[in-house]
Amino acid sequence: MDPMAKSGTTTQGLRTAIERSGYYPALVAEAVEAAVGGEPISSYLVHQETTFDSNEVRRHVTVLVLTGNRFIVSHTDEQAADAGSPSPYATTSTESVKLSSISSVVLSRVVANPESYTPGTLPREVVLTIGWGAVARIDLEPAACGDANCDADHGYTGNSTADDLSLRVSEAGDGPEAVRQTLVFAQALSEATAATSAPSAR
Repeated sequence: MDPMAKSGTTTQGLRTAIERSGYYPALVAEAVEAAVGGEPISSYLVHQETTFDSNEVRRHVTVLVLTGNRFIVSHTDEQAADAGSPSPYATTSTESVKLSSISSVVLSRVVANPESYTPGTLPREVVLTIGWGAVARIDLEPAACGDANCDADHGYTGNSTADDLSLRVSEAGDGPEAVRQTLVFAQALSEATAATSAPSAR
C-alpha cells in the first residue's frame, strides 16, 4: 500500500505522488505545476487526509513543494452539492511564499516509551507547523497583578503565534513511511530557510 505522504525531488516524482494519492490527480497536478512553473524542485510532500462530517466523508489533500527560492502550498477540498451547486464540486488553491518570508518551521514529535528511546526511531506522530505571517493565532487572557485582593481591571495579556499551516501525520493513520517523508521534507525546508537567512559572506 502506498503511504498517504510522499516526498522527493523531481517533477515527475511529484506528479506520480499526486496520481498515487488518487485524489482528483488531474486537478491537483495542474494547479501545483502551474504554481511551480519551470523552477527545479528541491523537495515535496503530498498528504491526503479524510475527515468525517456528520454523515459525510470528506477528503482533503495538501501538497507542499520546495524550490530554490519559494515554498508552495496547495490545498484541495471536495464539497457536497449545496444550494449554490446542484452537483458535488472541488476547490483548489495554491500559495507561493518566498523562502525569506518564512518566519518559523516547527516540528513536534510524539514518541512512545521515551525512557527506552533509540536515536533514529520514528516518532509515533509528527506535526509540522509553518509560519510566514499570513495567519496568526492570538491567545488572550485577563491580566492580573500580584495582589490577590486587587479587583482592578488590568486589561488583557496574551501572545501571537504564526500558524499559517499545520500538518499532522501519524504512524497509525498514515503509515510509518508517511511519517518518515514528513521528517525529510521538514528538514529540507528548515535547511533552506536557514540558508536564506544566513548573512552573505564578504
